[in-house]
Amino acid sequence: MNRQSQWLAAAVSATLLPLTALASSHREAPFITTRSKVDGTDLYLFNSYETGRAGYVTMIASYQPFENPQGGPNYYTMDPSALYEISIDNTGSGKEALTFQFRFTTVSNGLAVMAGAKSIPVPLVNIGPVSAGSTASQNVAEHYTLTLVKGDRRTGAAQAMTDATDGSATFSKPLDNIGAKSIADYPTYAASFIHTIVIPGCSMPGRVFVGQRQDGFVVNLGETFDLVNIKYPVTELAPAGTNARQLAPNSLAGYNVTSIALEVPAACLTAGTDPVIGAWTTASLRQASVLNSQPQSDKSVGSVGATASPTGTAIQGGAWTQVSRLGMPLVNELVIGLPDKDRFNASSPSGDAQFADYVTNPSLPVLLQTLFGGAGVLAPNVYPRTDLVAAFLTGIKGVNQPKAVTAAEELRLNTSTAVTPIATQNDLGVLGGDLSGFPNGRRPIDDVVDIELRVAMGVLLSPFDKSAADPDPASDASRQLHYTDGVEPNPANYLPAFPYLNTPLGGSPTSAND
Repeated sequence: MNRQSQWLAAAVSATLLPLTALASSHREAPFITTRSKVDGTDLYLFNSYETGRAGYVTMIASYQPFENPQGGPNYYTMDPSALYEISIDNTGSGKEALTFQFRFTTVSNGLAVMAGAKSIPVPLVNIGPVSAGSTASQNVAEHYTLTLVKGDRRTGAAQAMTDATDGSATFSKPLDNIGAKSIADYPTYAASFIHTIVIPGCSMPGRVFVGQRQDGFVVNLGETFDLVNIKYPVTELAPAGTNARQLAPNSLAGYNVTSIALEVPAACLTAGTDPVIGAWTTASLRQASVLNSQPQSDKSVGSVGATASPTGTAIQGGAWTQVSRLGMPLVNELVIGLPDKDRFNASSPSGDAQFADYVTNPSLPVLLQTLFGGAGVLAPNVYPRTDLVAAFLTGIKGVNQPKAVTAAEELRLNTSTAVTPIATQNDLGVLGGDLSGFPNGRRPIDDVVDIELRVAMGVLLSPFDKSAADPDPASDASRQLHYTDGVEPNPANYLPAFPYLNTPLGGSPTSAND
């Protein structure tokens, strides 16, 4: 039995899972559209495949969708009033055992120019070229702290993570890619912000990077949400010799995101002898916020020489309130009904039973059949959907299922799975015979849209549909392997090493002096 067949056979015996398909977590719920700084777009979790990094796990949580490279003069800083977290479940309980917490500070260096006889603060984030070794012309800087919490993320034991080089508990973040005149060699500049870190209780160091990256997700957003206005939603409908996965535009190709990338030894993430972990990322805000009608410069914030904070127009207080959640991709967009999208973002994996109706009786396959029934698209007539739990809620037995597991929506990874070299990675992951890919974790190259669309339409069911309306279930089962949104990831658009997502697009491609 080949790897694909093993996966399908294992999944057929499963019992419950949230159906997902078609769009990354960009603007996925009503409230989060008003708070883009805490809108989680993607979570990646995979065994590091950079040369020499065997035994490490990489986690990447991206935030702030649709960052325009020309988004000045105030670029895409993180929210200093927010708490960004990546949680790890290493017991299969649906509850966090480890949480990595990120808090950000934005400061102004108070740069000014003489305008006549007066010193006037400048309105820009930089007034000259910036490089890794020269920041004198930089007017705005971001710093962050990184805390490891063991146990409950609000009441557990918290310890600061530090820079292995100088012992500092404060890390720096690069400026966004303003353009080639401001930052001539952005890859080298950004690489200087990769920090080697000391992890409490771990005998080996890790790495962290926070900064702007190209959005690594590929999806045909515009046509998908226009009632799935895709010319060839099933690849067999395309003319012979035509690759239907390469005919549509990638709606995110011109945008960046801000990514939190963390690399940790696998042995410091797992518990006991079980190599499987689950992960999700969240963002939280304080429960209350009061706007200041007359904001003043805050001279107490920042490092030596700071004279004002560009934020500070509001005062926040109260308990942390979770407003964004992302584990498996695409769940909130097209599984959770509109009335419950904000509630899902505020929930935890351990409470996912409350959303069971959206799982057992999913609406998306029915909608797709309504739209494309004339082209032979047929939704599985199987309720409740008992084919999906292995891939999304419990992990696949023998692939990424914990030894003991509570059904919960998490991105699960078997840290003992052999890494597939980047040159031979299959973007259809396990469905394409590559056990180191999605849904066994998620790598940047994995085409989760096509994978999950095929799962939603019944590729795990055997046979596809036993109803009288489907006289030839075998042929339909074969067809479910070939659904697509028309966009395929390009391996050239990713890096082979940490932080893996590509250099962000710049506001201007070349310097006027070139």
